[in-house]
Amino acid sequence: MALCGGVGAMALPSELIVHIFSFLSHRDKLRASAVCSRWRECLFYPSLWTELKLRIGGDGCNGSDKTAKVDFLMRKFGSFVPELELELAPVEGNLSPLSNDPTAARMEQPPGGQEAHQRRRDAMATYYLDQVLCVFTGIRNNRNLQKLSLYGDTFILQQDGPLDMSSLQQVQQGDKKINEVQQLFMELLSNSRQLRWLSCSFMLDVVTPCSLSCLSNPAAETLQHLSLLDDQLGPLISPSELDRLSNLHSLALDFCDFTSELCGLLASPRRAPLHRLSLLLNGAALEFKPLEGTATEDDWKALVRVSANLRVYVMALEVDSSDLLRVLKPSLPLERLHLDSYNTLVTHGALELISQQYKKTLTHFLLVRDGPGFPDLGVNCNEDPLVLLAWRCKQLAVLVIHGYTMWSHNLVAISRLLGSSLRVLIVSEESLDFDPEQSYYMEGDPVHYLVKQVSKSLDLDWHPCLDFAMVLPEPTQHFHRELCAFSAGV
Repeated sequence: MALCGGVGAMALPSELIVHIFSFLSHRDKLRASAVCSRWRECLFYPSLWTELKLRIGGDGCNGSDKTAKVDFLMRKFGSFVPELELELAPVEGNLSPLSNDPTAARMEQPPGGQEAHQRRRDAMATYYLDQVLCVFTGIRNNRNLQKLSLYGDTFILQQDGPLDMSSLQQVQQGDKKINEVQQLFMELLSNSRQLRWLSCSFMLDVVTPCSLSCLSNPAAETLQHLSLLDDQLGPLISPSELDRLSNLHSLALDFCDFTSELCGLLASPRRAPLHRLSLLLNGAALEFKPLEGTATEDDWKALVRVSANLRVYVMALEVDSSDLLRVLKPSLPLERLHLDSYNTLVTHGALELISQQYKKTLTHFLLVRDGPGFPDLGVNCNEDPLVLLAWRCKQLAVLVIHGYTMWSHNLVAISRLLGSSLRVLIVSEESLDFDPEQSYYMEGDPVHYLVKQVSKSLDLDWHPCLDFAMVLPEPTQHFHRELCAFSAGV
């Protein structure tokens, strides 16, 4: 930018400076703003900042530096930015600048036992609460906000155990800060006027059962996407509040919170048709949140009659096949299914039901198990259930397999059945197995033969996945990101 080096740059009108900034990346904007004070003022022109993405935590996190940056960004952009995404990430650094306790600076060192462990958890909890408070304070009066996406990794202490609400409430003034965050969130909702997208996933209990009652009437009419996911025992949205949101196009809830009453409200012809529905079924919570009262087969039929284009995304975490068979109703228009577990096993019967009921709608199927051993789903079966699924589900475009035995000849059969319409095929290397009898009928390395056959059928360069952890992140994080992509195109 030769223009920035001359004296004439300081005489340019503000409108032209802003126009020049509009062609630059964020990094180049910051460099160009060093020309003079007028250019620096133009850097913060609202039209240049249509979205703000914040990731708090992560590698090399320094508490004081992050706090200063977040505070600066919120003071500059919080009052007008139209779109804000906030993600809490695992912290892999020293947070001691947040504490006045000199011993906190040594919290990463193992000596110290339970007391040092507790100091680290307290510093972590304080850090996250302070950052969230800073963000919500900055956007509380933003009437221009159209999209708010919040994600909090509920397992943000990967080595020390999960940081849950009980941890947060034990820190000094923890209850007070949590209440302040909740009040700021409700104040934001009451001040909003054109909110179209509201997503809050596992976000430190930011949302309470009373939060949506504060949503302003104008925002209730403009809201098109709502995602409320948390580990709380009670539902986060009441039928009366859902009834206000008459223009929702997409919705994401805990499966147990999607009751027959909510489904009936969504089936009202007075509402805009629902196009996307994402449901998270957590087997660990079924003891406290039973499936009784969830949408019935008749409820699904009524909903589909009104919302003919409805497609559903379900993730089931650690769910027994018996419970899975209870929730997968025939009229549920299932497009994406992710079965993820450690202890539980998917049965042949469950896969048979899935391939029979959803052969016309299923496009994404993820079968993941992170436990010991690699069970063989096709043992004692005439046909492998995954091959049958590929044969019946002609719309299948994404298939991910990990933690179950996948015989090489079955994988070749799947690739030939679906061909190039299967855009994504991910199978972990450790899941693959080879029939020793077949090795007598093929030349060369069996892995090389498998790669060649599958690549030819899919019409792409295919290889087994060597590091599955790099493909799929933590399950709830994957669900949050996928449901956002699933709903964004509506």
